[in-house]
Amino acid sequence: MVVGDVTTGTDVLIIGAGPGGYVAAIRAGQLDLDVTLVEKDAYGGTCLNHGCIPSKALISATDVAHDASTAEEMGIHADPAVDLAGMVGWKDDIVDQLTGGVEKLCKANGVNLVEGRAEFAGDNTVRVAHAGEGQGSETIQFEHAIVATGSRPMAIPNFAFDGERIISSREALALDAVPESLVVVGAGYIGMELSTVFAKLGTDVTVVEMLDSALPAYEDDVARVVKSRAEELGIDFHFGEGASEWVESGDGITVKTEDEDGEISEFGAEKALVAVGREPVTDALNLDAIGLATDEGGFLETDDRARTDVETVFAVGDVAGEPMLAHKGMKEGEVAVEVIAGEPSALDYQSVPAAVFTDPEIGTVGMTEKEAKEAGFSTVVGEMPMRASGRALTLGESDGFVRVVADDDAGFVLGAQIVAPEASELIAELGLAVEMGATLEDVAATIHTHPTLGEAVMEAVENARDRAIHTLNR
Repeated sequence: MVVGDVTTGTDVLIIGAGPGGYVAAIRAGQLDLDVTLVEKDAYGGTCLNHGCIPSKALISATDVAHDASTAEEMGIHADPAVDLAGMVGWKDDIVDQLTGGVEKLCKANGVNLVEGRAEFAGDNTVRVAHAGEGQGSETIQFEHAIVATGSRPMAIPNFAFDGERIISSREALALDAVPESLVVVGAGYIGMELSTVFAKLGTDVTVVEMLDSALPAYEDDVARVVKSRAEELGIDFHFGEGASEWVESGDGITVKTEDEDGEISEFGAEKALVAVGREPVTDALNLDAIGLATDEGGFLETDDRARTDVETVFAVGDVAGEPMLAHKGMKEGEVAVEVIAGEPSALDYQSVPAAVFTDPEIGTVGMTEKEAKEAGFSTVVGEMPMRASGRALTLGESDGFVRVVADDDAGFVLGAQIVAPEASELIAELGLAVEMGATLEDVAATIHTHPTLGEAVMEAVENARDRAIHTLNR
Protein backbone atom coordinates (compact mmCIF):
# COMPACT_ATOMS: atom_id res chain seq x y z
CA MET A 1 0.00 0.00 0.00
CA VAL A 2 1.36 3.39 -0.98
CA VAL A 3 0.61 6.27 1.34
CA GLY A 4 -0.61 9.26 -0.63
CA ASP A 5 0.64 12.81 -0.40
CA VAL A 6 -0.71 14.94 2.44
CA THR A 7 -0.30 18.62 3.22
CA THR A 8 0.38 20.04 6.66
CA GLY A 9 1.43 23.41 8.02
CA THR A 10 3.81 24.65 10.69
CA ASP A 11 5.19 27.89 12.09
CA VAL A 12 8.80 26.72 11.99
CA LEU A 13 10.13 23.94 9.78
CA ILE A 14 13.60 22.66 10.61
CA ILE A 15 15.49 20.46 8.16
CA GLY A 16 18.06 18.34 9.96
CA ALA A 17 18.10 17.07 13.54
CA GLY A 18 21.78 17.54 14.33
CA PRO A 19 22.96 19.83 17.15
CA GLY A 20 21.80 23.01 15.42
CA GLY A 21 18.48 21.54 14.33
CA TYR A 22 17.34 19.74 17.45
CA VAL A 23 18.38 22.62 19.72
CA ALA A 24 16.42 25.01 17.52
CA ALA A 25 13.41 22.68 17.66
CA ILE A 26 13.45 22.39 21.44
CA ARG A 27 13.89 26.15 21.86
CA ALA A 28 11.00 26.74 19.46
CA GLY A 29 8.84 24.45 21.57
CA GLN A 30 9.80 26.39 24.67
CA LEU A 31 8.66 29.57 22.93
CA ASP A 32 5.27 27.99 22.13
CA LEU A 33 5.86 27.92 18.39
CA ASP A 34 4.40 25.14 16.28
CA VAL A 35 7.58 23.41 15.12
CA THR A 36 8.25 20.50 12.77
CA LEU A 37 11.65 18.80 12.66
CA VAL A 38 12.52 16.69 9.59
CA GLU A 39 15.37 14.16 9.76
CA LYS A 40 16.29 11.64 7.07
CA ASP A 41 18.80 9.56 9.03
CA ALA A 42 19.12 9.65 12.83
CA TYR A 43 18.34 12.18 15.54
CA GLY A 44 21.46 13.92 16.75
CA GLY A 45 23.00 14.16 13.29
CA THR A 46 26.63 13.46 12.53
CA CYS A 47 27.80 14.80 15.89
CA LEU A 48 25.96 12.30 18.07
CA ASN A 49 25.98 9.38 15.64
CA HIS A 50 29.20 9.48 13.65
CA GLY A 51 31.38 12.31 14.95
CA CYS A 52 31.84 14.16 18.23
CA ILE A 53 30.36 11.65 20.66
CA PRO A 54 31.59 8.34 19.17
CA SER A 55 35.08 9.70 18.54
CA LYS A 56 35.41 10.97 22.10
CA ALA A 57 34.11 7.68 23.45
CA LEU A 58 36.80 5.77 21.54
CA ILE A 59 39.45 8.31 22.52
CA SER A 60 38.55 7.83 26.20
CA ALA A 61 38.48 4.04 25.97
CA THR A 62 41.75 3.94 24.07
CA ASP A 63 43.39 6.20 26.65
CA VAL A 64 42.38 3.81 29.44
CA ALA A 65 44.15 0.92 27.72
CA HIS A 66 47.17 2.97 26.68
CA ASP A 67 47.64 4.63 30.06
CA ALA A 68 47.48 1.27 31.82
CA SER A 69 50.07 -0.22 29.48
CA THR A 70 52.51 2.71 29.85
CA ALA A 71 52.35 3.39 33.59
CA GLU A 72 55.54 1.61 34.66
CA GLU A 73 56.91 4.90 35.99
CA MET A 74 53.98 4.96 38.42
CA GLY A 75 54.73 1.42 39.48
CA ILE A 76 51.90 -0.07 37.45
CA HIS A 77 52.61 -2.96 35.11
CA ALA A 78 49.79 -4.08 32.83
CA ASP A 79 49.18 -5.44 29.38
CA PRO A 80 45.50 -4.76 28.58
CA ALA A 81 43.78 -6.80 25.89
CA VAL A 82 41.72 -4.56 23.62
CA ASP A 83 38.51 -5.90 22.10
CA LEU A 84 37.73 -3.25 19.49
CA ALA A 85 34.35 -4.76 18.67
CA GLY A 86 33.45 -4.57 22.36
CA MET A 87 34.76 -1.02 22.55
CA VAL A 88 32.66 -0.02 19.54
CA GLY A 89 29.63 -1.71 21.08
CA TRP A 90 30.11 0.34 24.25
CA LYS A 91 30.38 3.46 22.11
CA ASP A 92 27.20 2.53 20.25
CA ASP A 93 25.32 2.15 23.55
CA ILE A 94 26.29 5.72 24.47
CA VAL A 95 25.18 6.96 21.06
CA ASP A 96 21.83 5.17 21.36
CA GLN A 97 21.27 6.63 24.82
CA LEU A 98 21.94 10.18 23.64
CA THR A 99 20.02 10.01 20.36
CA GLY A 100 17.08 8.45 22.18
CA GLY A 101 17.29 11.29 24.67
CA VAL A 102 17.16 13.87 21.89
CA GLU A 103 14.01 12.28 20.48
CA LYS A 104 12.34 12.22 23.91
CA LEU A 105 13.28 15.85 24.63
CA CYS A 106 11.87 16.95 21.29
CA LYS A 107 8.59 15.16 21.91
CA ALA A 108 8.39 16.49 25.47
CA ASN A 109 8.71 20.03 24.10
CA GLY A 110 5.92 19.54 21.56
CA VAL A 111 8.09 19.13 18.48
CA ASN A 112 6.45 17.37 15.52
CA LEU A 113 8.98 14.78 14.31
CA VAL A 114 8.95 13.74 10.66
CA GLU A 115 11.27 11.11 9.20
CA GLY A 116 12.27 11.60 5.59
CA ARG A 117 14.26 13.68 3.14
CA ALA A 118 13.13 17.27 2.68
CA GLU A 119 13.61 19.60 -0.25
CA PHE A 120 12.15 22.98 -1.07
CA ALA A 121 9.23 22.93 -3.50
CA GLY A 122 8.49 26.65 -3.71
CA ASP A 123 8.00 29.68 -1.54
CA ASN A 124 7.22 28.56 2.02
CA THR A 125 6.84 24.93 0.95
CA VAL A 126 8.87 21.75 1.25
CA ARG A 127 8.20 18.20 0.16
CA VAL A 128 9.29 15.35 2.38
CA ALA A 129 9.91 11.92 0.86
CA HIS A 130 9.40 9.41 3.63
CA ALA A 131 11.88 6.61 4.14
CA GLY A 132 10.85 3.10 3.17
CA GLU A 133 9.21 1.64 0.09
CA GLY A 134 5.63 2.73 -0.40
CA GLN A 135 5.71 5.33 2.35
CA GLY A 136 4.86 8.21 0.05
CA SER A 137 5.55 11.86 0.72
CA GLU A 138 4.01 14.93 2.23
CA THR A 139 4.00 18.65 1.61
CA ILE A 140 4.67 20.99 4.53
CA GLN A 141 3.90 24.68 4.36
CA PHE A 142 5.88 26.89 6.73
CA GLU A 143 6.06 30.44 7.97
CA HIS A 144 9.81 30.14 8.57
CA ALA A 145 12.35 27.44 7.74
CA ILE A 146 15.72 26.64 9.31
CA VAL A 147 18.27 24.70 7.26
CA ALA A 148 20.41 22.56 9.55
CA THR A 149 21.56 19.77 7.26
CA GLY A 150 25.15 19.66 8.53
CA SER A 151 28.20 18.41 6.68
CA ARG A 152 29.84 15.24 5.38
CA PRO A 153 33.44 14.04 4.94
CA MET A 154 35.13 15.62 1.96
CA ALA A 155 36.44 13.27 -0.71
CA ILE A 156 39.51 13.83 -2.87
CA PRO A 157 40.20 12.78 -6.47
CA ASN A 158 40.95 9.07 -6.93
CA PHE A 159 40.01 8.27 -3.33
CA ALA A 160 36.27 7.63 -3.43
CA PHE A 161 35.06 6.19 -0.14
CA ASP A 162 34.28 2.48 -0.44
CA GLY A 163 33.96 1.72 3.27
CA GLU A 164 36.59 -1.01 3.06
CA ARG A 165 39.95 0.14 1.73
CA ILE A 166 39.25 3.88 1.57
CA ILE A 167 37.37 5.00 4.64
CA SER A 168 36.12 8.23 6.15
CA SER A 169 35.96 9.10 9.83
CA ARG A 170 32.50 7.54 9.91
CA GLU A 171 33.77 4.07 8.97
CA ALA A 172 36.88 4.49 11.12
CA LEU A 173 34.67 4.89 14.18
CA ALA A 174 32.82 1.66 13.42
CA LEU A 175 35.66 -0.78 12.68
CA ASP A 176 35.36 -4.11 14.50
CA ALA A 177 39.06 -4.96 14.33
CA VAL A 178 42.24 -2.91 14.76
CA PRO A 179 43.99 -2.48 11.39
CA GLU A 180 47.63 -3.47 11.38
CA SER A 181 48.54 -0.39 9.35
CA LEU A 182 46.81 2.77 8.26
CA VAL A 183 47.62 5.69 5.98
CA VAL A 184 45.87 8.85 7.14
CA VAL A 185 45.44 11.51 4.48
CA GLY A 186 45.23 14.86 6.26
CA ALA A 187 46.79 16.19 9.47
CA GLY A 188 43.94 18.45 10.53
CA TYR A 189 42.08 17.91 13.76
CA ILE A 190 40.10 14.85 12.59
CA GLY A 191 43.17 13.19 11.12
CA MET A 192 45.23 13.89 14.22
CA GLU A 193 42.57 12.68 16.64
CA LEU A 194 42.02 9.39 14.83
CA SER A 195 45.72 8.87 14.13
CA THR A 196 46.31 9.06 17.87
CA VAL A 197 43.50 6.61 18.61
CA PHE A 198 44.81 3.96 16.24
CA ALA A 199 48.44 4.46 17.18
CA LYS A 200 47.50 3.81 20.82
CA LEU A 201 45.69 0.65 19.72
CA GLY A 202 48.87 -0.61 18.09
CA THR A 203 48.27 0.34 14.45
CA ASP A 204 51.26 1.38 12.35
CA VAL A 205 50.10 4.88 11.34
CA THR A 206 51.49 7.02 8.53
CA VAL A 207 50.15 10.55 8.05
CA VAL A 208 50.52 12.36 4.72
CA GLU A 209 49.66 16.04 4.55
CA MET A 210 49.74 18.39 1.57
CA LEU A 211 50.69 21.37 3.75
CA ASP A 212 53.97 21.61 5.63
CA SER A 213 52.73 21.13 9.19
CA ALA A 214 50.23 19.29 11.35
CA LEU A 215 47.16 21.14 12.63
CA PRO A 216 47.76 24.10 10.29
CA ALA A 217 44.83 26.03 11.80
CA TYR A 218 46.72 26.38 15.09
CA GLU A 219 49.82 28.29 16.14
CA ASP A 220 53.12 26.55 15.53
CA ASP A 221 54.08 26.06 19.17
CA VAL A 222 50.64 24.60 19.96
CA ALA A 223 50.75 22.15 17.05
CA ARG A 224 54.37 21.26 17.81
CA VAL A 225 53.49 19.83 21.22
CA VAL A 226 50.83 17.55 19.74
CA LYS A 227 53.00 16.47 16.80
CA SER A 228 55.89 15.64 19.10
CA ARG A 229 53.66 13.47 21.27
CA ALA A 230 52.24 11.77 18.16
CA GLU A 231 55.75 10.92 17.00
CA GLU A 232 56.47 9.41 20.41
CA LEU A 233 53.48 7.15 19.79
CA GLY A 234 55.11 6.00 16.56
CA ILE A 235 53.14 8.06 14.05
CA ASP A 236 55.18 8.75 10.92
CA PHE A 237 54.57 12.14 9.27
CA HIS A 238 55.17 13.14 5.65
CA PHE A 239 54.46 16.80 4.90
CA GLY A 240 54.28 18.61 1.60
CA GLU A 241 52.87 15.52 -0.09
CA GLY A 242 49.43 15.20 -1.64
CA ALA A 243 47.78 11.79 -2.02
CA SER A 244 47.43 11.18 -5.75
CA GLU A 245 46.17 7.61 -6.17
CA TRP A 246 46.04 4.15 -4.63
CA VAL A 247 46.25 0.59 -5.88
CA GLU A 248 45.51 -2.84 -4.47
CA SER A 249 48.67 -4.47 -3.13
CA GLY A 250 48.64 -7.96 -1.67
CA ASP A 251 46.37 -7.98 1.35
CA GLY A 252 46.25 -4.20 1.47
CA ILE A 253 46.81 -1.11 -0.60
CA THR A 254 49.60 1.21 -1.70
CA VAL A 255 48.95 4.92 -1.44
CA LYS A 256 50.94 7.10 -3.80
CA THR A 257 51.77 10.72 -3.00
CA GLU A 258 53.36 13.52 -4.95
CA ASP A 259 55.24 16.59 -3.72
CA GLU A 260 55.52 19.99 -5.42
CA ASP A 261 58.58 18.82 -7.36
CA GLY A 262 56.67 15.87 -8.80
CA GLU A 263 58.51 13.29 -6.72
CA ILE A 264 56.40 10.19 -6.06
CA SER A 265 56.38 8.28 -2.77
CA GLU A 266 54.54 5.08 -1.91
CA PHE A 267 53.11 3.92 1.41
CA GLY A 268 51.67 0.49 2.02
CA ALA A 269 48.83 -0.08 4.48
CA GLU A 270 45.77 -2.14 5.22
CA LYS A 271 43.48 0.86 4.76
CA ALA A 272 43.55 4.57 4.04
CA LEU A 273 41.60 7.07 6.11
CA VAL A 274 40.85 10.26 4.19
CA ALA A 275 40.40 13.14 6.63
CA VAL A 276 40.92 16.32 4.64
CA GLY A 277 37.91 18.21 5.97
CA ARG A 278 34.16 18.37 5.70
CA GLU A 279 31.76 19.99 3.23
CA PRO A 280 28.24 21.33 3.76
CA VAL A 281 25.22 19.24 2.75
CA THR A 282 23.20 21.68 0.70
CA ASP A 283 23.11 20.06 -2.73
CA ALA A 284 19.95 18.00 -2.15
CA LEU A 285 17.72 20.80 -0.87
CA ASN A 286 16.54 22.15 -4.25
CA LEU A 287 17.45 25.66 -3.14
CA ASP A 288 16.59 27.07 -6.57
CA ALA A 289 12.91 26.50 -5.79
CA ILE A 290 13.06 29.14 -3.09
CA GLY A 291 15.51 31.49 -4.79
CA LEU A 292 18.44 30.73 -2.50
CA ALA A 293 22.03 30.19 -3.63
CA THR A 294 25.14 28.95 -1.87
CA ASP A 295 28.62 30.42 -2.06
CA GLU A 296 31.46 28.67 -3.91
CA GLY A 297 32.02 26.31 -1.00
CA GLY A 298 28.39 25.25 -0.84
CA PHE A 299 27.67 27.23 2.32
CA LEU A 300 24.65 29.42 2.98
CA GLU A 301 25.63 32.96 3.90
CA THR A 302 23.92 34.33 7.01
CA ASP A 303 23.89 37.48 9.10
CA ASP A 304 24.29 37.83 12.87
CA ARG A 305 20.72 36.59 13.33
CA ALA A 306 21.23 33.42 11.25
CA ARG A 307 19.11 34.84 8.40
CA THR A 308 19.85 33.97 4.77
CA ASP A 309 19.12 36.16 1.76
CA VAL A 310 15.56 34.79 1.76
CA GLU A 311 13.59 36.50 4.49
CA THR A 312 11.79 33.39 5.71
CA VAL A 313 14.77 31.03 5.63
CA PHE A 314 17.50 30.70 8.25
CA ALA A 315 20.63 28.51 8.29
CA VAL A 316 22.52 27.15 11.30
CA GLY A 317 25.42 24.85 11.99
CA ASP A 318 27.91 23.57 9.44
CA VAL A 319 25.84 24.72 6.44
CA ALA A 320 26.26 28.30 7.68
CA GLY A 321 30.05 28.15 7.41
CA GLU A 322 33.11 28.18 9.61
CA PRO A 323 33.78 27.42 12.32
CA MET A 324 32.12 24.04 11.77
CA LEU A 325 31.56 23.28 15.44
CA ALA A 326 28.56 21.63 17.07
CA HIS A 327 28.34 24.16 19.90
CA LYS A 328 28.43 27.04 17.45
CA GLY A 329 25.54 25.41 15.59
CA MET A 330 23.60 24.98 18.83
CA LYS A 331 23.87 28.68 19.62
CA GLU A 332 22.88 29.60 16.08
CA GLY A 333 19.83 27.36 16.41
CA GLU A 334 18.74 29.13 19.57
CA VAL A 335 19.26 32.57 18.06
CA ALA A 336 17.41 31.72 14.82
CA VAL A 337 14.31 30.60 16.70
CA GLU A 338 14.41 33.54 19.08
CA VAL A 339 14.61 35.93 16.11
CA ILE A 340 11.63 34.15 14.53
CA ALA A 341 9.75 34.58 17.81
CA GLY A 342 10.46 38.32 17.76
CA GLU A 343 13.01 38.35 20.54
CA PRO A 344 16.08 40.67 20.46
CA SER A 345 18.61 37.91 19.90
CA ALA A 346 21.86 38.00 17.93
CA LEU A 347 25.09 36.05 17.48
CA ASP A 348 28.47 37.05 18.87
CA TYR A 349 31.31 34.87 17.67
CA GLN A 350 34.16 36.47 19.63
CA SER A 351 34.08 33.87 22.39
CA VAL A 352 33.36 30.65 20.48
CA PRO A 353 35.83 28.09 21.87
CA ALA A 354 37.37 25.23 19.91
CA ALA A 355 38.85 21.98 21.15
CA VAL A 356 40.93 19.21 19.62
CA PHE A 357 40.95 15.90 21.50
CA THR A 358 44.49 14.88 20.67
CA ASP A 359 47.18 13.96 23.22
CA PRO A 360 47.50 16.44 24.80
CA GLU A 361 44.27 18.26 24.05
CA ILE A 362 44.04 21.72 22.51
CA GLY A 363 41.60 24.41 23.62
CA THR A 364 41.39 27.90 22.14
CA VAL A 365 39.13 30.92 22.38
CA GLY A 366 39.20 34.51 21.20
CA MET A 367 42.27 36.03 19.57
CA THR A 368 45.87 34.94 19.33
CA GLU A 369 48.58 37.50 20.06
CA LYS A 370 49.09 38.05 16.32
CA GLU A 371 45.37 38.55 15.72
CA ALA A 372 45.09 40.94 18.65
CA LYS A 373 47.95 43.06 17.35
CA GLU A 374 46.45 43.10 13.86
CA ALA A 375 43.20 44.31 15.45
CA GLY A 376 45.07 47.27 16.94
CA PHE A 377 45.55 46.12 20.52
CA SER A 378 48.68 46.66 22.55
CA THR A 379 49.07 43.18 23.96
CA VAL A 380 50.46 41.45 27.00
CA VAL A 381 50.86 37.68 27.12
CA GLY A 382 51.16 35.29 30.03
CA GLU A 383 52.10 31.61 29.99
CA MET A 384 52.22 28.74 32.44
CA PRO A 385 54.09 25.57 31.41
CA MET A 386 52.35 22.38 32.48
CA ARG A 387 55.67 20.95 33.66
CA ALA A 388 55.37 23.41 36.57
CA SER A 389 51.85 22.23 37.44
CA GLY A 390 51.76 19.85 40.39
CA ARG A 391 48.49 18.33 39.21
CA ALA A 392 49.79 17.75 35.68
CA LEU A 393 52.82 15.97 37.12
CA THR A 394 50.65 13.72 39.29
CA LEU A 395 48.69 12.81 36.15
CA GLY A 396 51.86 11.96 34.32
CA GLU A 397 50.91 14.49 31.64
CA SER A 398 53.12 17.54 31.82
CA ASP A 399 53.48 18.48 28.14
CA GLY A 400 52.08 21.81 26.98
CA PHE A 401 51.13 25.17 28.40
CA VAL A 402 48.37 27.69 29.07
CA ARG A 403 48.69 31.03 27.29
CA VAL A 404 46.53 34.09 27.88
CA VAL A 405 46.42 37.14 25.60
CA ALA A 406 45.19 40.44 27.03
CA ASP A 407 44.98 44.14 26.24
CA ASP A 408 47.99 45.74 27.91
CA ASP A 409 46.19 49.04 28.51
CA ALA A 410 42.93 47.94 30.15
CA GLY A 411 43.81 44.36 31.02
CA PHE A 412 40.83 42.80 29.20
CA VAL A 413 41.28 39.12 28.35
CA LEU A 414 41.25 38.87 24.54
CA GLY A 415 41.96 35.19 24.00
CA ALA A 416 43.72 32.05 25.13
CA GLN A 417 45.50 29.03 23.71
CA ILE A 418 45.89 25.89 25.78
CA VAL A 419 47.67 22.67 24.88
CA ALA A 420 47.47 20.47 27.95
CA PRO A 421 45.57 17.61 29.57
CA GLU A 422 41.87 18.51 29.79
CA ALA A 423 42.37 21.63 27.67
CA SER A 424 38.81 21.19 26.37
CA GLU A 425 37.58 21.79 29.94
CA LEU A 426 40.12 24.43 30.96
CA ILE A 427 39.22 26.71 28.05
CA ALA A 428 35.71 27.30 29.45
CA GLU A 429 36.94 29.66 32.16
CA LEU A 430 38.78 31.81 29.66
CA GLY A 431 35.86 31.70 27.26
CA LEU A 432 33.72 33.19 30.02
CA ALA A 433 36.40 35.82 30.61
CA VAL A 434 36.36 36.87 26.96
CA GLU A 435 32.55 36.88 26.81
CA MET A 436 32.00 39.00 29.93
CA GLY A 437 34.91 41.38 29.30
CA ALA A 438 36.82 40.20 32.36
CA THR A 439 40.27 41.57 33.11
CA LEU A 440 43.44 39.77 34.09
CA GLU A 441 42.86 41.01 37.62
CA ASP A 442 39.36 39.47 37.67
CA VAL A 443 40.71 36.01 36.82
CA ALA A 444 43.73 36.35 39.10
CA ALA A 445 41.55 37.39 42.04
CA THR A 446 39.49 34.22 41.68
CA ILE A 447 40.89 31.64 44.09
CA HIS A 448 41.49 28.39 42.22
CA THR A 449 41.35 24.99 43.90
CA HIS A 450 44.67 23.33 44.67
CA PRO A 451 45.91 21.02 43.30
CA THR A 452 44.14 21.30 39.97
CA LEU A 453 44.94 21.88 36.34
CA GLY A 454 42.85 25.05 36.58
CA GLU A 455 45.59 26.67 38.63
CA ALA A 456 47.61 26.86 35.43
CA VAL A 457 45.05 29.32 34.07
CA MET A 458 45.48 31.53 37.13
CA GLU A 459 49.26 31.32 36.90
CA ALA A 460 49.25 32.25 33.20
CA VAL A 461 47.14 35.29 34.02
CA GLU A 462 49.47 36.21 36.89
CA ASN A 463 52.43 35.74 34.55
CA ALA A 464 50.92 38.38 32.24
CA ARG A 465 50.83 40.69 35.31
CA ASP A 466 54.44 39.81 36.31
CA ARG A 467 53.07 38.24 39.47
CA ALA A 468 53.29 34.51 38.80
CA ILE A 469 54.43 32.41 41.75
CA HIS A 470 55.02 28.96 40.25
CA THR A 471 56.74 29.95 37.03
CA LEU A 472 59.30 32.61 36.14
CA ASN A 473 57.76 35.92 35.13
CA ARG A 474 58.49 37.06 31.60
